[in-house]
Amino acid sequence: MKLLTRRTLLLSAGAIGAMAVTGGLALADLPPLPAKDKYKVGFAQTESNNPWRIAQTKSMQDEAGKLGYQLVYTDAAGSAAKQVADVNSMIAQGVDLIFLAPREEKPLIPAVMAAKKAGIPVILLDRNVDQALAKAGEDYVTFIGSDFVDEGKRIAEWLVKNNGGKTKIIQLEGTTGSSPANDRKKGFDEAINAAGGFTLLASQSGDFARDKGRQVAEALLQAHPDADVIYAHNDEMAMGAIAALEAAGKKPGTDVIVLSIDGGKEAVQAVVDGKINAVVECNPRFGPKAFETMAKYAKGEKIDAWVKNDDKFYDPSNAAAELANAY
Repeated sequence: MKLLTRRTLLLSAGAIGAMAVTGGLALADLPPLPAKDKYKVGFAQTESNNPWRIAQTKSMQDEAGKLGYQLVYTDAAGSAAKQVADVNSMIAQGVDLIFLAPREEKPLIPAVMAAKKAGIPVILLDRNVDQALAKAGEDYVTFIGSDFVDEGKRIAEWLVKNNGGKTKIIQLEGTTGSSPANDRKKGFDEAINAAGGFTLLASQSGDFARDKGRQVAEALLQAHPDADVIYAHNDEMAMGAIAALEAAGKKPGTDVIVLSIDGGKEAVQAVVDGKINAVVECNPRFGPKAFETMAKYAKGEKIDAWVKNDDKFYDPSNAAAELANAY
């Protein structure tokens, strides 16, 4: 099928609406990205309330600046509805491509489809969308991000080998409905169940937020005073859990094993200090890989459905040496 230009897509959208349903001249092809010296690019960020998001945004802004591109940046402030509106605003502004970090898997589908209909390619960053509703190579270009299932699996495998008899687990989940929360739970639960001998006492969302993580940890520790492992889906909730443990008169990292994912400098320092036992990095420095992928797409090169980020692992064996490299 001949590639359609954005102008053709816009002019013919109404005429082919019925055909798209029946599979005639459907919008099955991804919108092309014309080769240009400079681009106007959108970046729809989820929120900016934690070091990981701040590091990701800075990386995107720095790389756009190096390339001399105009970056249209928005912050959804933790609202999926606002993020959809942000993407629609970018479409109205006529950006060449949209980088989208979808807050949740399902609510951002309309935004992805609206951009496609407008002839604007979308690249997903760090969180994916529901694969039953939108697919890489058809509805958006690709997903760039970490293997969240593997992150959960890696931290569980560390616990299996280094638990010291501590087996009663409280899990602090991320934002309900988000791909990292779903997958980090899946990877961890599967590995723990396969190992045997562990009990998941409670699992509840702390929404990837420090204070909510603290509040949830406090409540769950009161309900389960025998808990001796806390697994948090991100550093912010892990730091909240540390505060909850200390308020309860328990020593984090000693009385209760604390495990985390993200690998920010504060969390790696907590490993050095003995308050977090292990943390899997989730690399936030997306800028170089994101814009490199965009350039490849503009050249017509084949893009994999998933462009994986590489993530480090920190525990007492390497945390001090790696601290300077953490974000």
